[in-house]
Amino acid sequence: MATAQIKLPPKLRPLFVGKADVRAAHGGRGSGKTRSFAKMAAVKGYQFGMAGISGIILCARQFMNSLEDSSLEEVKRAIEDEPFLADYYEIGEKFIRSKDGRISFAFAGLDRNIASIKSKGRLLLCWVDEAEPVTHEAWGTLIPTLREEGSDWNAELWVTWNPKRKTAAVESRFRGSSDPLIKCVELNYRDNPKFPAKLERDRQRDLEERPDEYGHIWDGEYAQAIAGAYYAKHLALAKDAGRIGREAADPLMTIRAVWDIGGTGAKADACAIWVVQYIGRSLVVLDYYEAVGQELSAHVKWLRDSGYGSAHCVLPHDGVQHDKVHKVSYEGALKQAGFTVKVIPNMGAGAAMTRIECGRRLFPSIRFNESTTGAGRDALGWYHEKRDAVRGIGLGPNHDWASHGADAFGLMCVDFLSMDHSPQKPVRIRFASEF
Repeated sequence: MATAQIKLPPKLRPLFVGKADVRAAHGGRGSGKTRSFAKMAAVKGYQFGMAGISGIILCARQFMNSLEDSSLEEVKRAIEDEPFLADYYEIGEKFIRSKDGRISFAFAGLDRNIASIKSKGRLLLCWVDEAEPVTHEAWGTLIPTLREEGSDWNAELWVTWNPKRKTAAVESRFRGSSDPLIKCVELNYRDNPKFPAKLERDRQRDLEERPDEYGHIWDGEYAQAIAGAYYAKHLALAKDAGRIGREAADPLMTIRAVWDIGGTGAKADACAIWVVQYIGRSLVVLDYYEAVGQELSAHVKWLRDSGYGSAHCVLPHDGVQHDKVHKVSYEGALKQAGFTVKVIPNMGAGAAMTRIECGRRLFPSIRFNESTTGAGRDALGWYHEKRDAVRGIGLGPNHDWASHGADAFGLMCVDFLSMDHSPQKPVRIRFASEF
């Protein structure tokens, strides 16, 4: 028996091994996921046909007004790339079917044709591409139609999408599922061994000229949809350089907790804390915490429960002021709780922009622990300039949900730059001639 070798991005290979009900991949542009799934759909049809199984491979999208909007051309090109597939399938202008008559491809838009899918006959496989906008109702109708099974196979759902909204139905149904029969991977341009030179030029342009959109387009992040984000480009560069990953605390270095002070009550500002270590000329960000309306004791409890009970606390200048409800300053209360406390003096007018400039200056020297700083990085990615739409001028940082995490981040950078990080010079030692 002859053997055909199918070339896939390495990260995708385990996805197509073993039993599954759902095989899914999400990520940014240039990852190769669409072409890979098109090729594997044709391979799966070939395997069914050669096993004597007849049926339909359905390629669906939420919106498809004509075949030009479908995955037809992707599947055609994938088949043409593999000689054994080209020998097995007959390809026409508007159809793909196996020469033995067992397998045919169908194409449908879920927004208009979801009800008609039930009458399409024996569905062996359904691949939904560009699945981000597919609704809960559409999934609820589609999935029960995939009920065919044999002694060693079952009808499968394949899903590919570029993430946009955390609230999208495809996210809650498939991404991060603990069901072992729902297999899902993230795939971005770095995972594509054949990433084209043309796309690399496009990527570099987006990184330089459209940093607000870069993370969504290329790194498979949720869309920020915010113009004028202060740290968007810096976060993209950090991810691209591998500075967002696994970071652990150095047991010999001081842990610092840098605060933006909130208040108590439902309408109070959020309290934000970045946990960081200054290691040489680098900052290693270990954790992020944010809470709204909680008393100081709740924040202290989080520090202790998270292993930061000996952290040196860095407060903004209002840390010496008394809480309006409890008549106690954060500085005094934290000292009483056993923490070492440092208060950064009032930086006066322009303090917010000073923090931003310090943050931008230091960003190339900052590493983030990915698993514990996501909420903080979301805030940094959103933190943006308020604009006068009529005059087209900037009015300074917009004060919204992201500003508390961003202010604490900026304060961390101000604190770091206020310190002397030059290497300690060795002391020359000599013995005195007399006691």
